[in-house]
Amino acid sequence: MESVQKNITIEDLKQGSDLLFKQIYENNRDKFLNFARKYNLSHEDNIDVYQDAYIIFYNNVMQGKIEEFTSSISTYLFSIGKYLIFDKMKKNNKTINPDFDLSIIREQNELVDASFELDNEALTTEQVLLKKYFGTLGAKCQELLTLFYYRGYTIKDIIAATEYASENVVKSAKSRCMKTLKERINNNSND
Repeated sequence: MESVQKNITIEDLKQGSDLLFKQIYENNRDKFLNFARKYNLSHEDNIDVYQDAYIIFYNNVMQGKIEEFTSSISTYLFSIGKYLIFDKMKKNNKTINPDFDLSIIREQNELVDASFELDNEALTTEQVLLKKYFGTLGAKCQELLTLFYYRGYTIKDIIAATEYASENVVKSAKSRCMKTLKERINNNSND
């Protein structure tokens, strides 16, 4: 079924095919629950996270927030789920097992666009520029800024959730990413 999933387009999904959405839900559920076990949440929490991730995916498709898939549907779902897991762990004051190698996940999953919950029509001019130029940053900058500003992670949370080695490295990387983002936005407004 994975090969069939790779051939599904946004247009196919926007037509509201219950069969396609059901196939996506069922074909990714067990894989996601297996993936989520690594975070030591309860089975019920993992099911809730998957259902929430699926609902976000469905809403993003139906509301036109996804124009094209830059990764597989599974990767997109898992990326949403990964951030929901991190949020749930933060709320539960849990940390990621230090023996768990997060680079395995990072290689398998693309970063979720931090703007997936924003409605373009409700954005200010500044927010539209931010959204536009945020997407031009590299994946690591997007991930770092998303975790810090959008998800509210502390520097220590970011170290636990990523491959960054120290607080100074995170601060330096965040500063560089913000500088790049500001320069791109400012260059646009000077045009």
